[in-house]
Amino acid sequence: MRLHTKILLGLLLGAIAGVTANLTLGGADPRVVAFDTYVAAPVGQVFLRMLFMVVMPLVFASIALGVAGMGDIRKVGKVGGKALGYFLVTTAISGTVGILGVSLARPGERLDPAVRADLVAMYGAEAGEKAALHAKGGFGIDTLVGIVTKNPLRSAVEGDMLGVIFFALLFGIALTLIDERRGKVMVDVLGALEDVMVKIVEIAMRLAPYGVAGLVFGVTARFGFALLVPLGGYVSVVLGGLLFHGVVVMSLLVVALLGISPRAFFRRVRPSLVTAFSTSSSAATLPTNIKVAEDDLGVPPKIAGFVLPLGATMCMNGTALFEGVTVLFLCQVFGVELSIVQMAIVVAMTVMTAVGAAGVPGGSMPLLVGILAMFGVPGEAIAVVLGVDRILDMARTTLNVLGDLVAAAFVARSEGAWTPADLPPLAIEPPIDQSPDWPREDEVVPRVVPVRRDEQP
Repeated sequence: MRLHTKILLGLLLGAIAGVTANLTLGGADPRVVAFDTYVAAPVGQVFLRMLFMVVMPLVFASIALGVAGMGDIRKVGKVGGKALGYFLVTTAISGTVGILGVSLARPGERLDPAVRADLVAMYGAEAGEKAALHAKGGFGIDTLVGIVTKNPLRSAVEGDMLGVIFFALLFGIALTLIDERRGKVMVDVLGALEDVMVKIVEIAMRLAPYGVAGLVFGVTARFGFALLVPLGGYVSVVLGGLLFHGVVVMSLLVVALLGISPRAFFRRVRPSLVTAFSTSSSAATLPTNIKVAEDDLGVPPKIAGFVLPLGATMCMNGTALFEGVTVLFLCQVFGVELSIVQMAIVVAMTVMTAVGAAGVPGGSMPLLVGILAMFGVPGEAIAVVLGVDRILDMARTTLNVLGDLVAAAFVARSEGAWTPADLPPLAIEPPIDQSPDWPREDEVVPRVVPVRRDEQP
């Protein structure tokens, strides 16, 4: 049984058991409370703590490597700057689309006020304290100055995500400016650190079916069906936002930046989109992406080989949209009101943390927990949406990969290395009833002509 199937099964079993306990015994029954306290909740906490432990090192390693991966900025700054600019602008647009969608639909406010109050009490007073601290601090010049951390280790310990991100960006830039041989040693260390953190996430995700079942049991046993309707609204907002950005926004970008028909573009990149949807991993889709960019779009290998690996780490349109919707949804669930300025901060944080998300299934979850803590929402609240994350992960990874391919073609065209006229003709499959000698001279010759064994190529 595949992992995503196990997670969905854990979600269903935990929800069914919790709702059954709520309807038959009541959420306050001592037996239900005891089972949740000594069995379900501890299993869920172990899973969550494994995600918490990798947040800061994963953010640091991923962002530093993403910046350092651009190479010597003095040599490839022009190409890297164009790619990075595209990544940041399109990711910010997608995050804004998600924020607007959830702000208009407001699925988190469908909760009964009493249920919302119980949720806050269930996850502890820590959420209220963090929310009050955040509201008191506001946003001003001190916030901007505070981004420049005095002690990166202290920022990591205290959960100062902005400080860690700033240090990681500066660290990655510095790596491109020192001696290449010495810098390579640190890049290798960071690569190993990222691999280790990703492996821990993979281990944690193997515990996800049991952790999700335990966490969802505790919530549904206490609140019954009260959370299920808002959760359906949340899924609809995420999928609707991803569909809008992928079909409308990306089509406009294809026409404006590439000068070709969106229909033709989507037809050519279909293998990459299918691979991304099935694997939920930008990293796993990278080989297919490079092949599609070079063979089906005609992007020069030197551009595709530079932009696409960078995009697999830094071009996260779908992830930013998902994170923005999830943060605002859970803020609505917990009654945390965000101002316009705070929503802008959410967009900025989704862009920065999406860049740092590992290109593996569930790679954005640890980073999302860190954003939630910034706005006074307990990290445990991630259990509310974790069970439905698999289908959302498949959809947002598809959008991420689509953005990578548009970026590669855009950079190539802006550098004069590609034009719409360079699109190769699509390969033509021979008819089933055609003879082995196909194609005949009067037929269209495909890009790759089969060669007989008795003939010279």
